Amino acid sequence: MTKPTARLRAQLNAGRTIWAAGAYDALSARLIAEAGFDAILTSGFGVSASHLGQPDVELYTMTENLNVVRHACGVVDTPVVADCDTGYGNAVNVLRTVREFEQAGVAGVILEDQASPKRCPACTDQTEIIPVEEAVAKIRAAVAARRDPDLVIIARTDAREEADAIRRARAYAEAGADLVQPISRGFRTFDSLQRLQAGAGRRLSLQVLGWLEKDLTREQIESVAGMATFPLVPLMSVAAALRANLAALAAAKSTRALPRDVMGHDDFLRLIGFAEMERLQMQFLQMPDARAAE
Repeated sequence: MTKPTARLRAQLNAGRTIWAAGAYDALSARLIAEAGFDAILTSGFGVSASHLGQPDVELYTMTENLNVVRHACGVVDTPVVADCDTGYGNAVNVLRTVREFEQAGVAGVILEDQASPKRCPACTDQTEIIPVEEAVAKIRAAVAARRDPDLVIIARTDAREEADAIRRARAYAEAGADLVQPISRGFRTFDSLQRLQAGAGRRLSLQVLGWLEKDLTREQIESVAGMATFPLVPLMSVAAALRANLAALAAAKSTRALPRDVMGHDDFLRLIGFAEMERLQMQFLQMPDARAAE
């Protein structure tokens, strides 16, 4: 089978939009792959919420994020794009970050120009960005670090002034970024996204949330985006379902009237690959009944 990096690169080079959804662990990655998305984004927001139960302010370490990403890559064939936050340090740190995530099996990485520790711009207006020269050095380091030339590098700018964001996006593209990603609070109209794409000379990576989710059509998104991701729908869907069912379960002490359907046992075993694990056990392990027959 073709490598995930080569498949993601081929889709990008073909000029089509890569549609993705945000995973926060290996199980959610499996479900996104099963649904038929082109790619999977491991969401820093989701990883922080799921594994720490805390906001996305870079409380987790590079290693903790890497472990989640490695597990996700290990259970899906769909290309995985990793949210690598700020790269966990300066340009030299980015060298190691990119190499570690590439070795984990990702097909792409996202690096942003916030100061570390970052703050999720979907949750706060209090964000700080580093000088453009420092951010460019990180993108150059990411390009130099990758061993597979098909690894896709996405540069995110959290600049909120349109002119500054376009200036930064152009500089990141010139440093080797394959796609540039704005934050939704910095660009509030479709026309502004078109100006960003034209100014950067690269197609965009869009996180489809906020006004982009409500106001833009699929056709508009695909006209400017090389990659479009629903980063929070999986996480928020699970949170809503768990909240509703657990509240009903705690009140009734019964599963007979749960407000949300639960997955059947056999279906869940199929999802997590139980039949394949049994096949491997029969192939490689001496089971008690097999030993008795010898």
